[in-house]
Amino acid sequence: MTPTIITAISIGGLGFACAFALTLAAKFLAVEEDPRIEKLTDMLPGANCGGCAYAGCADYAKAIVLDSAKVNMCAPGGPNTLAAISTFMGVEAEAGERNVAIVLCGGNSTNAPRQSLYNGVADCTAANSTAGGDKTCTYGCLGYGSCARACPVDAIEIKNGLAIVHPELCIGCSACVKTCPRHIIKMVPENKTIHVLCNSHAKGPIVKKACSVGCIGCTICTKLAENEAIKMDKFLAIVDYTKDLDSDKVIEKCPGKCIVRIGASSTPNTEPEEPQKVTG
Repeated sequence: MTPTIITAISIGGLGFACAFALTLAAKFLAVEEDPRIEKLTDMLPGANCGGCAYAGCADYAKAIVLDSAKVNMCAPGGPNTLAAISTFMGVEAEAGERNVAIVLCGGNSTNAPRQSLYNGVADCTAANSTAGGDKTCTYGCLGYGSCARACPVDAIEIKNGLAIVHPELCIGCSACVKTCPRHIIKMVPENKTIHVLCNSHAKGPIVKKACSVGCIGCTICTKLAENEAIKMDKFLAIVDYTKDLDSDKVIEKCPGKCIVRIGASSTPNTEPEEPQKVTG
């Protein structure tokens, strides 16, 4: 036989031997996956939003089966999914209070004018990294839609330069919270309707120059709210969502007009206009 044929046979034989060895390894060394993982994955909504603190629904299902993770961590699934998983796993679990996202800012393009013209990538992190953003207020919503693009269910839109969350669509995944570079999006209990739509810790005179609906730190609301449901953090009023707050006086008496009541069908401080399309 010629050297070429001998080489071909040798390589072919080596390849066959490796394939046979891999086949044996796959058969005898394989670790079978618990069939419950696949069934649990099918029960979950498939949003893969990461709100449960796991990479996706499959990872969460795996954690439930193998690591005894809590079964009530899937906000998008709601009570029906929780009931199905609890029954399947033979455990009892109560659904937690539904939380929804809210943008704690009322500074749209009318209320909080821009001090410069940003002409870069339509991304809030990029805009914020460019001289601290183009708005006079260095604490408020930049309005470039990073949160809207991060939302897996299109519960956020941009109106007049301000991100608006539609609570009836929000699944509570917190993806928008992680995306916002100014940390002005919070998860709050759905049944809480009074909010301070401001994130500025600046003093009153500075706030008034930057936004017509900002908190000026007057402390009037803290005196009107019962049970210290509103407290001051330096010059900013903060709602304590663990306490009851249902007083229209805190809204009526707020000189900055930044305390509002937001229900399932209302949106704050926006002008009647067509929403801007968010593209990525």
